Amino acid sequence: APVLAVCNFTPLPRHNYIVGVPHGGFWRELANSDAALYGGSGIGNLGGVEAAPVAAHGRFHSLTLTLPPLAVVLFKSEIGNG
Repeated sequence: APVLAVCNFTPLPRHNYIVGVPHGGFWRELANSDAALYGGSGIGNLGGVEAAPVAAHGRFHSLTLTLPPLAVVLFKSEIGNG
């Protein structure tokens, strides 16, 4: 299954940040370097997001994400994971 890495190298959180993805379905947040577990602020996507049928970046679906400041978030598609 595809894995998406999104980096925010600015000191500000980015809300409603749209990223194109190859298909719809749920995308689980695998890791968030800003998680409270790592001493961060805990800003994130509540475990994952559902892809919308909204085209972006040459893809037919997209995710609307919250990007924590100075952080990396990883998402994995739940398609084909049973």
